[in-house]
This record gives sequence, structure tokens and C-alpha cells, in this order.
Amino acid sequence: MSEPASISGGIAARYATAIFELARDDNALDALESDIASLSAALAESEDFRKMIASPIVSRREQGGAISAIAKAMKLGATLSNALALMAERRRLFVLPQLLRALRERIAAEKGEITADVTSAAPLSAAQAAKLAEVLTSRTGRTVRLNSAVDPGLIGGLIVKVGSKMIDTSIRSRLAGLQNAMKEVG
Repeated sequence: MSEPASISGGIAARYATAIFELARDDNALDALESDIASLSAALAESEDFRKMIASPIVSRREQGGAISAIAKAMKLGATLSNALALMAERRRLFVLPQLLRALRERIAAEKGEITADVTSAAPLSAAQAAKLAEVLTSRTGRTVRLNSAVDPGLIGGLIVKVGSKMIDTSIRSRLAGLQNAMKEVG
């Protein structure tokens, strides 16, 4: 991990711990989870939002006003709204994507859930996703949520990452393995 990414991750982790503990103490983890999903969607959809949190040109006051307006419009809970205002005041909004990821991980761990990153050549049907989640749940002993992505370059098969384990059954990786084996023979 590069030094700036490490620093950002550390900042995000500290804020995430504080926000998570406050929400847990208030029995508001479900509301926080909903707020995180809404804020993540807004961040993914709005390039202006992403630019605003990352720009060193936008002043503290402008960031604070913008994030307060966003929090009010989205009807975010007080804990998250106050944390975002504090982050704007301290010029820490640039870690918002890492903060949201860290909060999702903490909430999932609290619920005994784990997220599996699944990359497939074509979108998985609801039945396929349910079956994959069921198999992964039986293997890990924890409830598994799927984070799906599509990469047509895989040709077929799946790449599944659960925690530190990765299973690559893609045709692309098998063809690469065959190509390496052919190079060794010839």
C-alpha cells in the first residue's frame, strides 16, 4: 500500500470506528447502514460530488455547506451528518469512499456477515447469485453478501474473492495457464 493510501485508510478507519461505536450505542446500525448505502449511491452517481470532496480548491466553508446540504437533502442521521460536517471542517472529506467502505465492513462484521467480490463474464441471474451466496455461506459459516461485477474479458467462469481467499475459475485464467504450459514445453 502506498503511503498516501495508507494515511487515507488510517484517517477513514478512525472516523469509521467513532461513527460505528456511536451508532451502535444508539442502536442505530440499521439506519446507519441505510445512510451509507444512500451516500455511496450518491457518490457513485455524481461526478460533481466526487470532485467536491477531493478538490483542494474548494474551501472548508464551501465543503461544509455542500456536505450539510447533501446530508439534509438525503435525510442522513445525526451521527453521520455531524461526522461529515466535522470532516469538512478538518479537510478530511477526501477519505469519504474509504470511510463508507470501512463502515460497511464494521456493520457486516457486527452482523456476522462477509462480502464476497464476484466478477463474472456476464451478469449473474438472481437464481445464480442466490445459489452462489448459499454455497459460500455454507463454506464460510457466515452470511455472505455478493458484490457483483461484470468483466467480459473473462470469457466465462467466475472470480470470487472472500476475505483473503480468491477462487479463479475463469476461462481467461485457464487459457493463460495453458499458454504458460505450452511455453515450458516448447
